[in-house]
Amino acid sequence: MAAEHEPLELIVTPEQVGERLDRLLTAALPDVSRSYVQHLIADAHVRVNGKAVKQSATVQAGEVITVTLPLPQATHLIPEPLPLTVRYEDDDLLVVDKPAGMVVHPAPGHVSGTLVNALLYHYPTMQIGSDLRPGIVHRIDRDTSGLLVVAKHDRAKAHLQAQQQARTMTKIYLALIEGHFRAPEGTIEAPIDRHPTDRLRMAIVATGRPARTDYRELEQLGSYSLVEARLHTGRTHQIRVHFALKHHPVVGDTVYGSRRQSRPFGLTRQFLHAHRLGFDLLDGQRIDVTSPLPEDLQTVLDHLHTEYGTPPSPEDAEQPWWQD
Repeated sequence: MAAEHEPLELIVTPEQVGERLDRLLTAALPDVSRSYVQHLIADAHVRVNGKAVKQSATVQAGEVITVTLPLPQATHLIPEPLPLTVRYEDDDLLVVDKPAGMVVHPAPGHVSGTLVNALLYHYPTMQIGSDLRPGIVHRIDRDTSGLLVVAKHDRAKAHLQAQQQARTMTKIYLALIEGHFRAPEGTIEAPIDRHPTDRLRMAIVATGRPARTDYRELEQLGSYSLVEARLHTGRTHQIRVHFALKHHPVVGDTVYGSRRQSRPFGLTRQFLHAHRLGFDLLDGQRIDVTSPLPEDLQTVLDHLHTEYGTPPSPEDAEQPWWQD
């Protein structure tokens, strides 16, 4: 029998009553495709109140949905000639600009088409250890775009991981949020862990792991704000959870935001982009790499600028504002 992840548990809320089971799980598992969810249901890896059901089944309030995800096997990893956008590279590491829609490393339902598959093709000598994440130091969500640093060898990986743990790696994201913060700059500190009843989501939990996000408002655009966010910690879905806590969810986020107004202007994902990444190279030199907004997010921003005003000057936007 194949190895499996620890089961995830979800309790159906009143707002979810009547949804198809496969659609509900696809929304709750952003890194898993709907077709894979349907395979999980067909293979009885999904149970409702302990019983296997059809993928077309509709859910009722209070039902307990249990999902058991099979672990991908390392032998499934194959190099794939997928395009890579590299923003920086030397003999030790590279900084990749990940497109939205690409999963960073193999996961249930995604043993191919990942960033790791692309890296194994373009850098065949880069394999580190025997795990499913060769060279990967940190990750971003499938539907979040932007910068990731990748190690080419074990020494570089240890060097980068040490900066992660010491919180000296600078990670700046651009996000469009609903509403406006009361203060143009601030810090959100609230511990994050798995939701106590919906195990497919993260939540603010008193006993969770400490999490800190700094933010700066760049501009107000009607009922939205464009903000920069700096991660001091790297908890799963941290920016999305912290902004939702303040009642300013990321636009396009159907997990933590408003489902009725969450995807305006033709958005097909959350408006969240890993824009800047700063860290020390192995020789001690500090570098700062930037990534422009991808076309889908820039189109939304252009639409808002046309309606509500011009963007701030590049000089203002690049001024440092965070504190270590």
